[in-house]
Amino acid sequence: MKRRSYWRDAPFTEQNLLHKWSLVYFGFTNCPDICPQELDKVTSVLDVIGTLPSFVLVHNPDAWTEKEHGKIFRPLFISVDPARDTPARVGKYLKDFHPSYIGLVGSYEATKAVCKAYRVYFSTPPNADPAGDYLVDHSIFVYLMDPSGKFVEAFGQAVPREDIIEKVREVVNEWEMETGRKV
Repeated sequence: MKRRSYWRDAPFTEQNLLHKWSLVYFGFTNCPDICPQELDKVTSVLDVIGTLPSFVLVHNPDAWTEKEHGKIFRPLFISVDPARDTPARVGKYLKDFHPSYIGLVGSYEATKAVCKAYRVYFSTPPNADPAGDYLVDHSIFVYLMDPSGKFVEAFGQAVPREDIIEKVREVVNEWEMETGRKV
């Protein structure tokens, strides 16, 4: 999963998933409705169990305290449109969502590989025209990964925010009971 992060421009691998709970979403910046709705849903989940809302951070950048569990969540947006989604474009797009999002983009081959690893379907053709006007059909799930990088749960589009919050609380508490730590 060697991808590029828009905010660091450094390789992002499975090792970067360690030591935090990750909420992973695959989408694309030209998506007219579903991707923004899902990213908004994850933002609202994080606003309850994760970092403070972005408007607080604008006024107090040192306010990275987390509401329930400490600094243990890492939301990721992985682009499934490598022809059009550049690091700069993804960075600009994610500014409308939670400030802790990490945006990842990569080549068609890297995108295909990470989608295969997560069992994500996407329909971007390998020779897509970056100037083209097309939609990308793709799987619509938010993946919850534990601090060891292992899959825990997939939340589909129909899963309401409240159910995600409840499940995240449950698995974090179970992890803490089993390991004696939150991450």
